[in-house]
Amino acid sequence: MSCCTTTHFMSPFISQPLKTPKTLTLIFHPKSFQFNKIPQFHPILMQAQKKPTRRKPYGSSRRSILKKSFTQEQVVFSAPVSDDPEVGIIGGGMSGLICALFLEKRGVRSTVFDTGLRGLGGRMGTRFIEPKNFVFDHAAQFFTVTDPSFADLVNGWIEKGLVRQWHGTVGELEPGGRFVELPASPPRYIAVQGMRLLADSILSETNKIKVVRPCWISTIEPYNGMWHLSENGKPQGQFDTIVIAHNGKCANRLLASSGLPLIAKQMKTLELSSIWALLASFDDSLPMEYPFEGAFVKGMDALSWMGNNSEKLSSIESAPNCWTFFSTAAFGKKNKVPQENIPSVTAEKVTTQMLAAVEIALGLPEGSLKKPIYSRVQLWGAALPTNTPAVPCIFDPQGRTGICGDWLLGSSLEAAALSGIAMANQIADFLQSGGTRPDEFAVGLQNEFQLIQGSGIGQFPGLETQKQVNHVTV
Repeated sequence: MSCCTTTHFMSPFISQPLKTPKTLTLIFHPKSFQFNKIPQFHPILMQAQKKPTRRKPYGSSRRSILKKSFTQEQVVFSAPVSDDPEVGIIGGGMSGLICALFLEKRGVRSTVFDTGLRGLGGRMGTRFIEPKNFVFDHAAQFFTVTDPSFADLVNGWIEKGLVRQWHGTVGELEPGGRFVELPASPPRYIAVQGMRLLADSILSETNKIKVVRPCWISTIEPYNGMWHLSENGKPQGQFDTIVIAHNGKCANRLLASSGLPLIAKQMKTLELSSIWALLASFDDSLPMEYPFEGAFVKGMDALSWMGNNSEKLSSIESAPNCWTFFSTAAFGKKNKVPQENIPSVTAEKVTTQMLAAVEIALGLPEGSLKKPIYSRVQLWGAALPTNTPAVPCIFDPQGRTGICGDWLLGSSLEAAALSGIAMANQIADFLQSGGTRPDEFAVGLQNEFQLIQGSGIGQFPGLETQKQVNHVTV
């Protein structure tokens, strides 16, 4: 038995179907919605054959992508959702992982696609350098908790030994070595074994979630009432609903000809900063008048944060004096290069300038800082959002596609988790309705953006207020 359904492409600017393009008819067969049987374990991890070395479709400029986004026509699914729907989640950072976790809590299956070679997590990154046992949290450094829903998650991670409160000294550092310690409240939290292992553990006790990595979804196509995902021509499954849980130029290119103009427009309105990370290990402790484990650096172009991973991650058997240094966004913009292929001359220049900034920040004589025994620079080309629509998630029920990510609410791990939760509940409610009342579930498609306030390495809810109070007291 089969039935026929019609999918219309609608203009994003008018409510009636365009007359010029022909109607695209999609044949809907309920029985065809059966997915290939894949052996399951907790979680299911499917290794893609290899990471693509060249993404041919990704040659468009931002201007051409923008033009395509505003001229494409809206895809509209009218077929009922399948009896056992599955969601495809593109991006395995905090937001995508939490979305998958909460979809399972609502009884919905999902597959998470992530490009990570070493693990999940996105900006929850940790580098383990063997055989020297160098360990670096090279993206998210710590997080705070203010929302009850996020607090429930964090308490569960604490009970499992994945997260603990960070009692190390953290403060603000000004050039010349002047250090002002921040109050212990609100509590600061870190992943015991590094941020990446926390990300890898989030889905460890699930049975409705598959993880595919490394996998770079390059095409999303509506066909036969479903979204079909592929990686450079290789099919990666079909899904009732999809979630874009990453951002930047790759997400923009993915959406450029997707049939989702409203989703694409919101994603393209997002602005992101670029930040350099310098990972360095020293034979001896850094000379400082007031020992600290983390510091927000003020008044320096090449330095906005410095953190001692060896002290912070003391439970890991690691080499001493492993530090993570972050530049400012202004420095990142000034020295921006293709992050996938950093020229050696740029790497050397950035390393030299950032180490010189460390000297100045600590008040050390020029040239006195000993050369690190190990160093590596990484450019986070899409590091932090600078604007936000201030909505937990975005969902286009006509195109059955959503967006989640920290940038929808701010620039913190808490914001990322809350966005994932909201996205999961929005999709679960939509699927439970059978997809027959789509207009009731549209969210975030027209929200205007506003600037984000926060530190140079993101927001830490509750901490900003304390920093302001501390400044007044001083």
